[in-house]
Amino acid sequence: MVMSMKQLETNNYIFNYNENSCAEKDIDQISRIQEACFEYICNILKMKPNFKIEYYLCETAQEVGKVYGDNEACNGFCDLPNKIYAVYNENVKCIGFHEDAHIISYLINRPSSVFIREGLAMYFDKVWWGIDNNHITSYLISNNRYIDICKLMNDDEFYEYDCSITYPIAGSFTEWLISSFGIDKYLEFYKQQTSIHEAFKNIYDLDVRELSIKYYNYINLFKLNKELIEVINKMYK
Repeated sequence: MVMSMKQLETNNYIFNYNENSCAEKDIDQISRIQEACFEYICNILKMKPNFKIEYYLCETAQEVGKVYGDNEACNGFCDLPNKIYAVYNENVKCIGFHEDAHIISYLINRPSSVFIREGLAMYFDKVWWGIDNNHITSYLISNNRYIDICKLMNDDEFYEYDCSITYPIAGSFTEWLISSFGIDKYLEFYKQQTSIHEAFKNIYDLDVRELSIKYYNYINLFKLNKELIEVINKMYK
């Protein structure tokens, strides 16, 4: 797959794509989007990689799953230190902030909690299926599908639930944490080599339970209109 791909190199990326593919048709637009994502992520995280990110734009989720190694259909994943495999076709365009945020943030640290790792990537994404992370989380609370932060900090429990629930909550919580206490404190927290529970206490002087209550109270301030509720209902059928 890799050897037969065409290639475009930009300031911070090397894009690989198949000839006559949807990715080839849109490659200039793709490169502009990813360069803008790269600049924003680096500005927020206050650092920049000393390498280029290599994108492999595949035509199917099965192709990505085969590269991943488990043959399970997958829209995208990052392969450290600098490779991203992502589906790009007429129906699925798995580009944007998410995988790039993983690669860049892991140069700072790779926290032990998947909730924290995915939360930062979702913080950059801002949305899930085009709907704001905060709005989805508010909807989940109203429909008794919300999972408490204390549970999601445990990897085994995180993986018990569908990503359509865990990812928006993680992104929403991370946004609240950064907007409430500032990016500098968050980066200090993200760099901690201790357990997640110890890291919260060390940096925020609050334990996970206290933070989860404050966050929950914040999310309850969001009131969704009827039209948005109907849209989200269709997503979670």
